Amino acid sequence: MAAGGRGSAGSKALVAGAAFLCVAAVLLAATPAAEAGATTYLVGDAAGWTRNVDYGGWLAGKTFRAGDVLVFKYNSTFHDVAWVSKGGYKRCIVSPKGFAPVYRNGYDAVGLPRGTHYFICGVPGHCSAGMKLAVTVY
Repeated sequence: MAAGGRGSAGSKALVAGAAFLCVAAVLLAATPAAEAGATTYLVGDAAGWTRNVDYGGWLAGKTFRAGDVLVFKYNSTFHDVAWVSKGGYKRCIVSPKGFAPVYRNGYDAVGLPRGTHYFICGVPGHCSAGMKLAVTVY
């Protein structure tokens, strides 16, 4: 009976370990940066994330795929990057605190999942002056 008890505990540990590995594999596969062939884009190219840049022109000709990365390079004293909803993008409003990620490091890399994603500068007046970006990811 003691041998059967140990075998049962060992089997449970083996099943638990296998389940953990499966969950870890699924999470890694779902992470955008984990996808093979990802491209990194510097938003605004040499100008970076700042005012007086035509981000619509910057987007022209680019096709974004799940797993691609946008890098926002900017002076964090004057700008930030808020990942907002479509409504927030249209109205230049950062969602209520805690709902929209707001980046303030000055060099932020954002992995892109499929869908359409909206980014604005949350500093008053910057988004309405054109410091906003809508990216569709396939």
